Amino acid sequence: MMFLPTSKKEVEALGWDYIDVILFSGDAYVDHPAFGTAIIARVLEAEGYRVAVVPQPNWRDDLRDFRKLGAPRLFFGVTAGAMDSMVNHYTAAKRLRSDDAYTPEGRPGARPDRAVTVYSRILKQLFPEVPVVIGGIEASLRRERHYDYWDDRMHAPILEESGADYLVAGMGEKAVVKIASALSRGEDLPERILFGEPLTEAELDAVYDLPFTKLPHPRYKGKRIPAYDMIKFSITTHRGCFGGCSFCAITAHQGRTIQSRSASSIIREVESLTRHPEFRGTITDLGAPTANMYRMGGRDKSLCEKCVRTSCLFPNMCRNLQHDHTSLLELYEKVLKVPGVKHVYIGSGIRYDLFLDVNGFISEDGRRYFEQLVTKHTSGRLKVAPEHTEDHVLKAMAKPSFKLFERLRVEFDEVCRRHGLNYQLVPYFISSHPGCTMRDMQALSRKAALHGLYMDQVQDFTPTPMTVSTQMFASGRDPRTGEPLFVERDIAGKQKQKSFFFKKR
Repeated sequence: MMFLPTSKKEVEALGWDYIDVILFSGDAYVDHPAFGTAIIARVLEAEGYRVAVVPQPNWRDDLRDFRKLGAPRLFFGVTAGAMDSMVNHYTAAKRLRSDDAYTPEGRPGARPDRAVTVYSRILKQLFPEVPVVIGGIEASLRRERHYDYWDDRMHAPILEESGADYLVAGMGEKAVVKIASALSRGEDLPERILFGEPLTEAELDAVYDLPFTKLPHPRYKGKRIPAYDMIKFSITTHRGCFGGCSFCAITAHQGRTIQSRSASSIIREVESLTRHPEFRGTITDLGAPTANMYRMGGRDKSLCEKCVRTSCLFPNMCRNLQHDHTSLLELYEKVLKVPGVKHVYIGSGIRYDLFLDVNGFISEDGRRYFEQLVTKHTSGRLKVAPEHTEDHVLKAMAKPSFKLFERLRVEFDEVCRRHGLNYQLVPYFISSHPGCTMRDMQALSRKAALHGLYMDQVQDFTPTPMTVSTQMFASGRDPRTGEPLFVERDIAGKQKQKSFFFKKR
C-alpha cells in the first residue's frame, strides 16, 4: 500500500506529469478513515484521479508550500482539518491553547486562525484561474451567515469571505466526485454549495474498504501525532446522529440519518487492524458520534421525510423510531470472535434514553445491551453525558431530565454489584450554557446522585456556528420559543460557573 504524494519528489517518483487534485489541510496527513482528508483523497483516487496532499502548509513565509506542486488539472481542495481552527486554537475563555492534537508532537501554531479562509485566499492569489473547493467541519458549519464567538460579531458566509469557488457541506464523498467529474468534462456546476447525500450501506462499505495504510505519512519520521494515537485502534460503525442536542454540530455536518456499515465490512476492518504492527488485542472504540445508534432510524421513511422535529428523542422519543439494540449486540459478539481481538471497548458516547426511562429499561434488548456494555465493553469507567441537572437548562439543551441519569446510576450500580465489578460511572457536564445561572451550578454541585462520582469532566460552553445554542448565546433568546434566556458572557463568570464542578463533595 502506498501513501498519496505530499512533495514534488514524491510526485516525480510516481512518474506523474500532472496532478488532478491537490488537497490542502490544516492537519498532519494521516492515511486513516478517521481523518476526512484521507477519505476524500482515497475516494478521488478510486475514481481514477491523481491526488496529492499538502498538510499544514506554511502561510507565513514566501508561500513555497502553496507553489511547490504547481497548479492541478481540476481543482484545489481546502479544509481546516478535523476541527474548526478557532476551536482548535482557543479555549472557551478565548485563551490560546498550548497544544494541537493534529500536529506532530502536539506542537501549536501549525495552522492559521480561520484556516479555510487563509488557505483559499492564498491559492486564489497565486492561481486565480484554478477552482478552489472548500469542505470539512469549518467550511460546512460556516456555509451561511453566522455568529463568530471569537470576534463577537456576525460573519458573511465562508464562500464570500474566502473567495473559494465551491463549498461541500457535510460528508462530501459524492459531492466532491461530482465536482471532479464536471470539471474534468470542462463543465461549470450551477450550484456553488453542494450537500453530501447520505450514503447507502454499500457505498459506506466501499469507502471504508479503500486501501488506507492506517498510518501517518513517513514524512513525520515517527513523530507522535496525538490525535492518531487516540484513534489508531478505533473503528467507525456508522455516521449521523438523531439526538438533536442544541449545542452539538454533528447533525449539521453528518446529518440526522444514521448511515450504518455492514457487519462484514466492519469485520474486514477489524481483521486488518489485527495485522497492525502495534496492535495488542484491544480495540479502543467501536462506535460513532453516538455509539448505540447503529442501524437505528425511522420505521416509516415517508414519515421521516415530512418530519420537522430537530430531535427524534427530545422532548420524547418519536413513536416512529426503531431503537432496537439487537444488531449492535450481534456486531459486538462477531468482533469479539475475530482471532487476535481480546478486548472491545466503546469509547464513543451513548444515549441512555434509547434504552432507559425513569422507571427502568424500556425493552429487553436495551437491558441486554446495557449489561453487555458494562461487563464486556467498559474499561473500568463508563462515560455518559447528562450535561446538567436542572430541568430548564436541560430543556434549553434539548436533553432529557436528570432523573434519567439517576435511574442510570441505579442500574449501573446493580450490574456492577451482580458481577463483582469495581467500575466507575463518569458523567460529563457543560457549564455556562445559555439559560444556566450561578444558582443552577450551585444546585448541580449539591445533587445527591452525583456524590462519590468522578467529577472533573466538564466543558465550558463554546458557541460554534450552526448550533441552536449559539443562536441562544448571540440573541439571549430561545429561538424555538422566543423566550428570553440568561446568557453568561463574562469570562470571569464563565470560569466561576465551571469552578462549581470541583467543589468538594
